[in-house]
Amino acid sequence: MSRKAAAPSHPPSTLSYKGRDMRLRTIGFVVLAVAAIWFIAANTGSVTIRLWIPTVTLPLWCVLTVTLLVGMVLGLYIARRRARR
Repeated sequence: MSRKAAAPSHPPSTLSYKGRDMRLRTIGFVVLAVAAIWFIAANTGSVTIRLWIPTVTLPLWCVLTVTLLVGMVLGLYIARRRARR
């Protein structure tokens, strides 16, 4: 049997700001979260959505929030599933 060579371990990329080390992944997540919240807050009109049979009228911010939450849950599920392999 062959074994995979162990990948070299590198510390996560960080930036120092006011004496605090911040990971680049965290900074990217915060930037994306702020952009998503701003986008949701800027879209306040109502939309009509057809769900197979019923038609529902909801504020667009509500639809975008639900879509964001579903995407986050699916992303976490896939990430955990990959981590188990």
